[in-house]
Parts: sequence; structure tokens; C-alpha cells
Amino acid sequence: MLRTLLFFVCSGIAVGCSPQAAPREALERDLVRLTDSVRARVGVAVVLGEGDTLTINNSPGYPLASVFKFHQACALLDSLDRAGLSPELPVEVRRSDLLPDTWSPMRDARPEGGYALPLSELLRYSVALSDNNACDLLFRFLGGPEYVGRYIRRLGLADTSIAADEAAMHRDPAVQYANAASPLDAVRLLELFRRGRLLAPSSTELLMRTMLSTATGPDKLKGLLPTGTAVAHKTGSGWRDEQGIVSADNDIGILFLPDGRACSIAVFITDSAEDDRTNAAVIASIARRVYDYFTATNR
Repeated sequence: MLRTLLFFVCSGIAVGCSPQAAPREALERDLVRLTDSVRARVGVAVVLGEGDTLTINNSPGYPLASVFKFHQACALLDSLDRAGLSPELPVEVRRSDLLPDTWSPMRDARPEGGYALPLSELLRYSVALSDNNACDLLFRFLGGPEYVGRYIRRLGLADTSIAADEAAMHRDPAVQYANAASPLDAVRLLELFRRGRLLAPSSTELLMRTMLSTATGPDKLKGLLPTGTAVAHKTGSGWRDEQGIVSADNDIGILFLPDGRACSIAVFITDSAEDDRTNAAVIASIARRVYDYFTATNR
């Protein structure tokens, strides 16, 4: 399956380099072929230009997994902007906050607890490193997932729900479906952020810089892009059940193109019977096809 995907992408690159062979309709056909090539439900949304958004299998209910940490980051920085507070405000990290059975580079670096970190550092851990303990500390600062859910509803993103923290999801994996969205809602949020319509300029710069430094999922959106392509993104990975079905393998982000344009894209994979490598290859293949569409067209 993985070899087939990579062959398709490489073949698509050769075709996509011709401006005549990369119209919107050809892009849509290729994305449909890619989303249909795996045993999973794959949803895609990509902003092709002002007022032109292409979606494949767009519907609500895709579990976000750690992608919701981008939503949380927007809510956090908005709250600081409104209150006139600095992202360097320190937050206490207690030993009891450093849960052992969860992904947490912060805990691994300083397992003793009893120290304070600035919000900006917790944000870096949560977004760039997808740290679950840092994420829940930010929820505690904000007043829980409900605060982020209300923030998202105020933005008019009706297909998005944020209702659970990482601790709740680890106690009961079924709870991960409480944080969900449509691909289109995800790119709408990315576009509001990218265009500076969500946050103060300094907060936009901080979050953009943090997303550009994301270390997780290098084989997802970035996997097949030319070396050096800047991608500000947030990944998410769910759990596999006893039958080997993974709840989520996601990546959303902003691709920065060689001519100065930028492209917001979301790829959500849910209920996948494929392995992690194949899921990542699908996301990478979709991102590369979109990249080739843009580089072959002048708008």
C-alpha cells in the first residue's frame, strides 16, 4: 500500500509540473484517488485562493486528537491579549501535574515538579512537542476545555467541539471523540489565524513561530515537500483499538510556497485499518499534490 502511494505521488509530480495539467479539477480528482486509496475515512480541506476552498469528504465528527492543541493555543493567546497579560507569565508545575502514563517531554526533562514555567514555554511544549501534561496545565490556567469550546463557538465554527482534556481521554479512550471537527472548520481557523484576524500581532507571531518549530509528524504534511519548505502545523495521533483500528492520524497547517503565497490545509484520517506509516504517507501525498498545484499555477 505504501509503495503504491509513493508511486502515485511521484507520477503525479511529473504531471503536476505542467501548468496545463494542474487545473483545479485535476487536483480534485487526484485528491479523491488518494483519499480512496486506503482503508479509512479521509477528509481534506485546502484553501486554493480567496473564496475558493476545496474539500473532500468534508463532514463533522473527525476526532482531532492533538490537533486541538492549536485551538487551545488560539484561545489562550486571545485571553492574554484581552487581559493585557504577557505570555511570559509564570505557571506553577507541580509534581502531581506530571502524569506518568502519557506523552510528555516536559516531564521527561524535569520530572521532579515544584517549579514554574512561563506560558510561552508551556505553549511550546504543547504545540511544537504535543506535550499532554503541558496541554492540561494550559487548560487549568484557562478554566478547562469548556473555555476553549466557548471560544471556538464564538468564532462561528459550528462543526468543531472541544470538550475533553488529555487526562480524561487517557482515562477513557472513547472520550477522544468529544474533541472533533470538520476539515473545513480547521482550515477556516487556520485562515483566521494566518490573516491576523484572531490575535494581536505579537501573539500571532509567537504562535506562528511555535508552529513552524513543530517536531512531531515530520512524515505527515512535510513528508514529501521539497527540503526547506516552511510549514506551520499541528499534528494529532489517536489510539488503536483491539482490532487495530486507529481513531485519528491528522495534520493541519500552513504551507509557505516559494513565490510568497501561503496555503492552509487540513487532512484528517479516522477509523483507519492502515499502519501509521501508510497513514502518514497519505497525508504527505496530499500535501505534495497541493504544493505541486500551486507551484504549477500563477494566480
